[in-house]
Amino acid sequence: MAMMLLSGHKRLVCELALCPLALVFWSILGVRALDNGLARTPTMGWLHWERFMCNIDCQEEPDACISEQLFMQMAELMVSDGWRDAGYEYLCIDDCWMAPERDSKGRLQADPQRFPSGIKHLANYVHSKGLKLGIYADVGNKTCAGFPGSFGSYDIDAQTFADWGVDLLKFDGCHCDSVASLENGYKYMALALNRTGRSIVYSCEWPLYLRPFHKPNYTDIQYYCNHWRNFDDVYDSWESIKNILTWTVLYQKEIVEVAGPGSWNDPDMLVIGNFGLSWDQQVTQMALWAIMAAPLLMSNDLRQISSQAKALLQNKDVIAINQDPLGKQGYCFRQENHIEVWERPLSNLAWAVAVRNLQEIGGPCPYTIQISSLGRGLACNPGCIVTQLLPEKVHLGFYEWTLTLKTRINPSGTVLFRLER
Repeated sequence: MAMMLLSGHKRLVCELALCPLALVFWSILGVRALDNGLARTPTMGWLHWERFMCNIDCQEEPDACISEQLFMQMAELMVSDGWRDAGYEYLCIDDCWMAPERDSKGRLQADPQRFPSGIKHLANYVHSKGLKLGIYADVGNKTCAGFPGSFGSYDIDAQTFADWGVDLLKFDGCHCDSVASLENGYKYMALALNRTGRSIVYSCEWPLYLRPFHKPNYTDIQYYCNHWRNFDDVYDSWESIKNILTWTVLYQKEIVEVAGPGSWNDPDMLVIGNFGLSWDQQVTQMALWAIMAAPLLMSNDLRQISSQAKALLQNKDVIAINQDPLGKQGYCFRQENHIEVWERPLSNLAWAVAVRNLQEIGGPCPYTIQISSLGRGLACNPGCIVTQLLPEKVHLGFYEWTLTLKTRINPSGTVLFRLER
């Protein structure tokens, strides 16, 4: 969401209020701050923001407003339509769920008109479906949409979420007065969540808000967060997906190595099944989010999704790449003649390879690649079984190390392969 970190003024409110943090940090020196054992593979689920944004007008748009009805309907569909069984486990609330003010005891509370039964009731309902509930808060004085922020209330908010039965926290970075308070707030909330004793996945936006001021310390971020946003919000547009991929390639030397079980780079939501992407562009997002070991958090309307988009999002072979237990993020290793080649090491000496056509003109582009160049020369030495997974599954058979792999990629599309020894 919109960046609202104010760094120009020497306002010490945040710093003074957070002075006790220093004592906490010193007292746990040498102990891993976020040893929560969660997100050993990238988080999968559904998040409301891109599709439903901050729609709070339940009178005019009862089926599209941010309300307990929306989340209960999505929970039902995640079970009945196979999403849960495909791995999509977390049903996540984003901004605009709160009442405008905290309650008399200083606790966050849900909007009473839109969530009349409260979050604890919703969490119980979600859990009864075999799903987990995610919620949203902000490190600063207000959320990005202007609802109460968590600054000065990190402990009580963490405990409130635990008491409600929340399983994931998306912690945004708007309306914080300084870089120091932004960073300290993210660290402190990690500790506060741990102290509740409840298993709560911690999703940060720390580097996104920090990068305009200085280079993020990803060792620090990895130490506290289960996954983190690096770049702008995704939109339902091909331009947005391209920008995310361009940024990822530009900074991959900085971010790829810090990803692994329990700690993931988050390129933001899957917008497959909405309005802005062609079929080939939807294939590209699914394929490359799998290569990048990205959290797979859909933002779409499961009540209206097409069978084609559903099949893509539930593709077991592609999800298996995304969820591979080795936990290594993939990378782009070749750019030539409007083609990008990405690869990702997988468990059992397998590799995933994606070939992306950057052109948006003409017809399918033929491309030939030396088998010996894949997987840092190891993927097919002395040979391997090659299977094309996207845009459709094709068993291509056995390839010796000395052979070439030929393919054709549609404009703005991607072909995804799995190589097994």
